[in-house]
Amino acid sequence: MITLEFFHDAVCGWCYLLSPRLRQIAEKYPVNIVHRAFVLQRNESEMIARFGSMKQAKQEIMQHWQTCQRYAEHPELINIEGMRAASFDYPTGYLAAVYAKAIEQLGGQEAHWDFFDAVQRAHLYESRNIGDADVLNAIAIAQGFSYAQVKAAVDSPDVELGVLNDKRRAVEFGISSIPSLIINGSQLVSQTLTSAQLEQLISSLMSSPNQEVVEEAL
Repeated sequence: MITLEFFHDAVCGWCYLLSPRLRQIAEKYPVNIVHRAFVLQRNESEMIARFGSMKQAKQEIMQHWQTCQRYAEHPELINIEGMRAASFDYPTGYLAAVYAKAIEQLGGQEAHWDFFDAVQRAHLYESRNIGDADVLNAIAIAQGFSYAQVKAAVDSPDVELGVLNDKRRAVEFGISSIPSLIINGSQLVSQTLTSAQLEQLISSLMSSPNQEVVEEAL
């Protein structure tokens, strides 16, 4: 069994491209996907420190979305104009990460993955504010969890610790960009791999499990 630790942020367009590719790989090969939260900016202050202002943050991130769209299998699922027209400031992924770890606590890794994908679709296609707890609650409830279950899990200190532990794991491997993959607990790939590249990677690992994977920067 090959283990891939998938470090992601719900607001990351490149993660939006990689997640379905990883699903295809996991269906075809003996691959275990472990989800790790890695939030680029946790709050508005960090957004402003990174981009200069919330307005500038949205403008620059929309340029990233345009690049993602060019490499997407389904570019129509990246709704740039919808997000540009949205009245709210561009959200951070921190609250979504907390909720994803809460859902993981309730339903395991598969539930985390389903929730993460639903949140990304809400963000990049439906132009919903995933920095709003009401939006995240609605997504969790649509996946079969009750509001009481979700609230109790979100408020659990174990969930915040889970987000922190994922960050520590990222620091341990020197991760500074997303998406990133840790392969079998030892090798790092920080790149948005295409489906063909993932196939080649997994095939190589299955035939030569001890071979080194060259780390590449995004």
